[in-house]
Amino acid sequence: MVLNSRIYDNLLLQLQDEKYHVPDNITSSLQRFADIIYNSDQEDKFSKPLVWIGIYIALASLCCILAMAADILHGLRSRKLWFPCKYFTINAASLSVIAVAMKLPVDLSGLFPGEVDQMAKLGSVAFMCTMMANLLPCLATMDDNAMLANIIALGVMVITLVVNVCIQIRTGVIPHSIIASIYVAMLLLLLILHVSSSLAILKSKRILEPKYQQRHYKEASTLTGELLTVEKLREHVSKYWIMAGSGNPEFIIACCPTTTASGVICSLTTMLHSLTMVWTFMDINDCGSAYDWTTKLIVIVQFIGVLLGSVAQLSRCFAPLRFYKVSIKSIWNRMKVFKVESYWTQKLSDLKDGSISFPFRTHKRKVVIKNLKSLIFNVFIKLQKVVVVVCKIIALNPFISIVCVVYFLRCLKCLSKAVCCSLGKEDDNLDESSYVLQLEDENELAKRTLKGLLKSLNQLIKSSEKKEPKNLMNLIYTKSTAGFQGVKMFDKNNDHGQCSSTSKVEYRDCWSLAVVTLATIAVTLRKIKKVEVDSLLKSVREGLDYVTLVEKNLNATPDYVSSQKAAERLWQEVDVCHKWLGIGLKDIASQVNKSDCQEDPTMQIVHLFLEKAKNKISKSGVGSKDGDSEFTSICANSMVRITETMIKDNEKKSFDELISSRIADIMAACLTNLPQVIAMKCHTCVIEKREACVKGAAQLLGETKEIIKTIQDPSRNVSSMHPDNMPFIDKWHARICEP
Repeated sequence: MVLNSRIYDNLLLQLQDEKYHVPDNITSSLQRFADIIYNSDQEDKFSKPLVWIGIYIALASLCCILAMAADILHGLRSRKLWFPCKYFTINAASLSVIAVAMKLPVDLSGLFPGEVDQMAKLGSVAFMCTMMANLLPCLATMDDNAMLANIIALGVMVITLVVNVCIQIRTGVIPHSIIASIYVAMLLLLLILHVSSSLAILKSKRILEPKYQQRHYKEASTLTGELLTVEKLREHVSKYWIMAGSGNPEFIIACCPTTTASGVICSLTTMLHSLTMVWTFMDINDCGSAYDWTTKLIVIVQFIGVLLGSVAQLSRCFAPLRFYKVSIKSIWNRMKVFKVESYWTQKLSDLKDGSISFPFRTHKRKVVIKNLKSLIFNVFIKLQKVVVVVCKIIALNPFISIVCVVYFLRCLKCLSKAVCCSLGKEDDNLDESSYVLQLEDENELAKRTLKGLLKSLNQLIKSSEKKEPKNLMNLIYTKSTAGFQGVKMFDKNNDHGQCSSTSKVEYRDCWSLAVVTLATIAVTLRKIKKVEVDSLLKSVREGLDYVTLVEKNLNATPDYVSSQKAAERLWQEVDVCHKWLGIGLKDIASQVNKSDCQEDPTMQIVHLFLEKAKNKISKSGVGSKDGDSEFTSICANSMVRITETMIKDNEKKSFDELISSRIADIMAACLTNLPQVIAMKCHTCVIEKREACVKGAAQLLGETKEIIKTIQDPSRNVSSMHPDNMPFIDKWHARICEP
């Protein structure tokens, strides 16, 4: 029978009965235990939810592990073995999840009597060390304000964790004081490395920025006024890829000694934690805390996280060595560990020399404060130099070990001279080495970095070629005409780009609106076979992605945006709902009078679209500026102009050929701007986003290079258009209509 406070109170009442003759002093003594039993009952009651909290801790730890695993997979896929932090980064969400995962070591009131319970506390601290080491590269992805806020938040969390663990070591709650003290020291060292790295990142960005801008202006000036062929685009993209990759702050911090040092600390933590885990699994059933069986779950999950994080950190330690030539000379250069580059301490020097506003006017106080400030920052500068030197010494060990292994393999194969000769020949052909951005000028690093970057670019473009829009290419190749005559023929009105006489809503024609309007008519025509319609729609779907990209990058002016938004909305209605301005396309087709021999059914559909478009314009509200009325007016006006032109061209060719040809010509003429879009996407002013922008440009080049070659054929006379006029359909129309 389980003794609880209610049963104990009943027993005391029975003992107080006179028939048992129990002395009063005994009953009084027993009464004192009632409060103890009551408190024990209450503690058991309040401890029941702790099992669920333990599951919550395990799930939070699992989220962190999955984020680290995602970074590893992303690094392997992109061939970046320094594993950039794309998913596991420092932000409000991740810090909240980490705080939940660290619940056990900050629990000062709970009882953890078993070996597994103790290992759960120690394992959480080891897991925190691993996560901090893996979070270090993500500092380079933040701007100055975000970095300051996140470093402060991380520092508060780490210091809180350290203080709580130290209290438990002092009070004996954690009996393994030596292991816990080692973990605490490693946590503090990792926090120092985070602060030290952030100071270097702030200055390194300012060093790299003018170097990037100088090369950007040089490259941009060479492209002015010339036709960008695929070969020129590839060369252009490669130069920006090199600048973005070598000047990526995350790559810079991955090659820093602080990252290598954090990897070494993480590895030591993993080895120590693995040894303690072996010892703990001998007493795997020794659990006595209120978290019950969930402590085992937490220990196992976080141990997996420690192992996974250690794998990533080991790769980060050795990955930068791929960019250095393995030789005795490189070892000698790396031995200069006592040289601390200026970017490590420049930020502190700037803060030291900066002026501060004083809340008082007394000169003596100002002098005292200024001297005190200089003294404090001098100490910080000295400490920063010590940290950098120690990290360089630590980072030298894996480099020397790799050099020894490589030389041993070279000696076994007897190919050292052949390797040196082949490397020398490759270096002579690397003309883009001047585009490698570095904090310090190192030709050796530039050449090794260049090889890796060019190889990754070639692989990216090659993989993107597999995603080329085949339906769009087939449409342009088979239906597009010489000189893109469809741009001239789709609308023969002289007031091109203006509103219809029946509407006062002004708008500009855009590429996507013309394509969507023509595609709407094509879907409804009965003469076109379903297979051909489906093929045309697939081509339009693929083409509109690139047409929209051109419009957003090159003619996103206010007078064109309304038409572009209308086209995007109309296409969703046509493609998904098979409607045009709320009218079913099947309903329009069903209104054709087959018994009417005077007019072709196809022409009847065109007349029906014209009639319904004019009705929509008259009902949309003259001069109205609300969203629906403007959308209806823009789309209806486009339909009126295009159907009127088609009626004029009725006798010239069949409608299926006419519509397909005009759609192909319009999209092909628009896509002549793709080279300019690719060149634009290579550059951005935000240093943290440059690599992603150039990657998008390289993928776009790989997908569309065959299209660019096709539309740049000399027979199409693209070079006759002025580059400033090419993004606008109305200027294309005017140019083609010239005698």
